[in-house]
Amino acid sequence: MTNGKSNPPKEKRVFMDEQVLLRLWNDKRMQIVLAQIAPALVLIAVFVLAAQGTFANASDAARYLTIAVAASTGLLAVVSQFAVIREAQALLQDLNKVANASALTKKIASSQSFLSLTAVGVIVLSLLVFAFVVWSVLG
Repeated sequence: MTNGKSNPPKEKRVFMDEQVLLRLWNDKRMQIVLAQIAPALVLIAVFVLAAQGTFANASDAARYLTIAVAASTGLLAVVSQFAVIREAQALLQDLNKVANASALTKKIASSQSFLSLTAVGVIVLSLLVFAFVVWSVLG
């Protein structure tokens, strides 16, 4: 302490080995998959109801509510997937720094373009699916 002020604590760096980084990579992949489960269940329900003709006689309020539920569920999934993609991009930078990396680590570390393609795919497919939801509900 000098002049009554405390010095800020020094930053402590934690280094992760290759196995920890690979486990994190697999966790990120699983998170992307799990983020799709709830929207998939909502879509199944919407499409089953649409196929049965339920929305033909439904009120406008029920139709708009269905679209809003599908949109909000999908939006939350997209946000989750983008967060995972962003974290995975940082993880790839760490994997690129591993000394004496295995072939698997090198392959995963070189997949930045795949992550970018995944992000584009999430957006394009989300917009297409939402358009189909609106079309199936409103007819």
